[in-house]
Amino acid sequence: MPTMIPTLFSLLLGLQLLLPQLFDQALSASRQGRFDEALPLWNQVLEVAPGDAAAWSNRGNVQLALGDPRAAIADQTKAMQLDGDSPDPHLNRGTAEEALGQWAAAEADYRWILERAPQEAGEPRASALYNLGNVQGSLGDWQEARSCFEAASLARPGFAMARSSAALAAFQLGDRAEAERQLRNLIRRYPLFADARAGLTALLWQKGARGEAESNWAAASGLDPRYRQQEWLLSTRRWPPEPVEALAQFLALAP
Repeated sequence: MPTMIPTLFSLLLGLQLLLPQLFDQALSASRQGRFDEALPLWNQVLEVAPGDAAAWSNRGNVQLALGDPRAAIADQTKAMQLDGDSPDPHLNRGTAEEALGQWAAAEADYRWILERAPQEAGEPRASALYNLGNVQGSLGDWQEARSCFEAASLARPGFAMARSSAALAAFQLGDRAEAERQLRNLIRRYPLFADARAGLTALLWQKGARGEAESNWAAASGLDPRYRQQEWLLSTRRWPPEPVEALAQFLALAP
């Protein structure tokens, strides 16, 4: 039926004209954490623009947030095929691979970025180094993890979580004096940084400074109650086992 051809053409043209608005809506939903809304929006974007690497990568992030790391990996891989020079899909795919415990694959994606990002670059080098530190920690190599976290903090000045992770790795390795120094410096600069407060709580408790430990814990637990959850610390925040155990002992005996 010939009358359907211009109608279909008009529909496709209309969708192309709406693409920037649709992309912005999908991106906004993703950034606001409305992932159930974001996924169908990204599906619509990709129906109109299947060659848009950024859309594939963004949809992959949403897939991971919704608990489907395998779909996320597939989307990030498609984004790489469309844009072989962008570091973002490698960083995002590495995160999804970590969720599946695919440490070697994740490490390969982060090292791909590090081989190409200049030494003086802030992002994405800092994020790749930080994520690589998490991988090394998951493999039990806390010395290498510490080196990665320290390098990440140098690559992005003000990267507080990288500095805190480096301090916790030092704690794990028995370098408690340096760990305490770093955590205190972080708290001095960022008084409301729960991670450093919780880390210092664990260290001070193990050191025998109960009063100061309790003071720091009052701040940490008020800022973020998740630090009470041992499983969250190990699997999500990715603390080393020694600080986790020290904090667990503190919580078991604290009033």
